[in-house]
Amino acid sequence: MIKSLKQQNKELANSKRQVEILSNGIFKSGELPTFKDKISESNQFPLKAKKLEILQINVGYMCNQVCSHCHVDAGPDRKEIMTRETMLQCLEVIKNTEAHTLDLTGGAPEMNPDFRWFVEEAAKAGVKDFIVRSNLTIIRANKKYYDLPEFFKKHNVHVVSSMPHWTQGKTDKQRGDGVFTKSIKALQELNAVGYGLPGSDLRLDLVYNPSGAFLPGNQAAMEKDFKKALLEDFDIQFHNLFAITNLPIARFLDYLIASENYEDYMYSLVEAYNPAAVNNLMCTNTLSISWDGYLYDCDFNQMLNLSVNSSIKHISEYNNDLLEGRNIVISQHCYGCTAGEGSSCQGTVTS
Repeated sequence: MIKSLKQQNKELANSKRQVEILSNGIFKSGELPTFKDKISESNQFPLKAKKLEILQINVGYMCNQVCSHCHVDAGPDRKEIMTRETMLQCLEVIKNTEAHTLDLTGGAPEMNPDFRWFVEEAAKAGVKDFIVRSNLTIIRANKKYYDLPEFFKKHNVHVVSSMPHWTQGKTDKQRGDGVFTKSIKALQELNAVGYGLPGSDLRLDLVYNPSGAFLPGNQAAMEKDFKKALLEDFDIQFHNLFAITNLPIARFLDYLIASENYEDYMYSLVEAYNPAAVNNLMCTNTLSISWDGYLYDCDFNQMLNLSVNSSIKHISEYNNDLLEGRNIVISQHCYGCTAGEGSSCQGTVTS
C-alpha cells in the first residue's frame, strides 16, 4: 500500500517546506507575479472575509485510500482524529452562527469513531445544507459501513463524492486499484435508497479532479459526459458534477516536482487567472476547522498550516465579530482557485 508523505518522512510532509517552495523560485525571481501582486492589479487586495455561510470541519486525516493528488496527504496511516470534545465545541458554533452550510470532510470522515454521533447531533441544528464528503469506497470497505446510504438518508445528508472519471483506468490511476469498481457499487447503493434521482431531495453530487498536471475542462460539458456514460454503462444517476482544480499542495505538489511539471503547472495557473473568480472565492464566506480545532480560511490553508489572521485561533474561543472582516491569508496556491472558471469545494465559481 502507498504510504502518506508523512509516513515516508518526505520533505513535503512539512507544511513550512511547501510554503517555501510556493514563495520562492519563479515567484521570488519575478518570473511570475505573486498572487498578492496579481489581485492588487485589480484592486482586490487584501481579500476580506464576508459573512460566514459555510462551516467546513475536517474530522480527521485517516482514510481508507491513498490518492495520488490528495492535498490532505490522507491515508490509513494518518492517526489525526477529531475528539468528541472538539466536536462539542464545533456544535456550539454551528448552533450560534447563521451559517447555512455544514461541510464535513477528511480523510474519510466516516472513519472517525464519533462520526455518526456528530452527524446525529449536528443534524439537530437544522442547517440548510448538510454535506458529507465521501470517497464512496468507504461504503464498501467494511461491513460496519454498509448501512451508510441509509444513515445518510435518515439525516438528509447531502453526499458529495469523489469520482475522477467514468472509466476504470483513469479512476484507478488516480485513486488506486479497485477503486472504480467499489465506487460504482457504492453509487448504485446510494441510488437504490433515493440519492441522485431526478426530483429527489437526497442530493448526490460528484467531484472531478484532473489526473495529471493540467486544468479541468468546462464543468457543464463534463457533467453531461459523466451523466451520459454512468447512466448508459451502470444505470447510475446523480445531480451535479463539481470540477475542482488540483492545488499545488502535499501529494500533488510532490508529484509536480517529481515529474518536473511544477513550473509549467504554475505558469498554467497564472495564465488562466480570472479576476472575476476572486469575488466568489470560498475563503471569503467559509471557515475551515482542523481535526484539532484550529481555524483556517480554507481547507487548503489548513494543510499549509496558514492559520487565520485573527486573535481568535481556535474553535473553543470562537468570536464571530472578531473573525468577520479579517484579512484572508494568501499564497501562490490561491491561483488554483482563480484559474479559468474558478474553483471551490462546490465547483466552479463564475459559471
